[in-house]
Amino acid sequence: MAHQSPTKLETNASIDDPEPNPDFTTAAPLADLVSVRPHRADTFHGLGHAGAPKRVMGGQVAAQALAAAGATVDADRVPHSLHGYFLREGRPDKVIEYHVERSRSGRTYSARQVAAVQDGSEIFVMTASFVRPTADSERHLVAPVVPAPDTAPDMYDVWRSLHPEAYAEAVYAGAIEARIVPRPTGPTAPDVDGAVRQDIWLRSRHPLPDDPLVHACALTYLSDSTLAQSSAIEHEVMYPLRREPGRVGLASIDHSVWFHRPMRADDWLLLRQASTSVASRRGFNQGTFWSPDGTMVASAAQESVVRLLSNTKDEK
Repeated sequence: MAHQSPTKLETNASIDDPEPNPDFTTAAPLADLVSVRPHRADTFHGLGHAGAPKRVMGGQVAAQALAAAGATVDADRVPHSLHGYFLREGRPDKVIEYHVERSRSGRTYSARQVAAVQDGSEIFVMTASFVRPTADSERHLVAPVVPAPDTAPDMYDVWRSLHPEAYAEAVYAGAIEARIVPRPTGPTAPDVDGAVRQDIWLRSRHPLPDDPLVHACALTYLSDSTLAQSSAIEHEVMYPLRREPGRVGLASIDHSVWFHRPMRADDWLLLRQASTSVASRRGFNQGTFWSPDGTMVASAAQESVVRLLSNTKDEK
């Protein structure tokens, strides 16, 4: 039996509708933002919200693609990795159609390929792999010692006070919490090894259902919310915490997530993110997630276009 969630999107929108109205607001829970609904065999529909003006948030597309893939595997299998490429900008006023190809269904692992399509063109492609969990010997990277989440403000609450009009249009700001510890007072200097690091506590603002697929989709969404900005924080404070305009333009190129152990995305997750390279206007960013008890639960990596704002036009 395949997973039944997160394929719960309540909408009458059709792929043929010219301008469906998703009606996402800052009150929309994360579970709704990562959900899709069945359309035809191995085809699903999703609705996006803007992560940048007139552009769908990439992490939402990746999360919905994982939801679509997960709906086609047996319920005893959970995601263990995904690897995706952002090919074109997605429009928040158009339905996204997810086409799932069942690449392999073995005794332990299942692989799926997903293409996210708008207006007949692929905007995102992804390969995801699922596994039947087994018990065996374990080890993992020890969690860093950092301040607790209640020692720093939610950066989106700060953003609301600094830029209320922008906040009112940012659906993601109402769906997730993010607290940088310690709160930065200026740009973050590289460490002696050349990496620029930052620690962030993240979680869904609303409770999520007890389905591992939902939590994997939610973590995928969370992993895209701040990771690309690791390449910019040596030049400026992350945007929700600053009053002045940005100096760096960013656009995601690709995204990968590895799910190591069970976790809940509606409980605090510590993300240590690091930008280890910037070259040829591309930033490479890595992140590791730990649960509150110090268990390493996931890793992520992302490459993004990085451009100083003397010329902000994306090269994608």
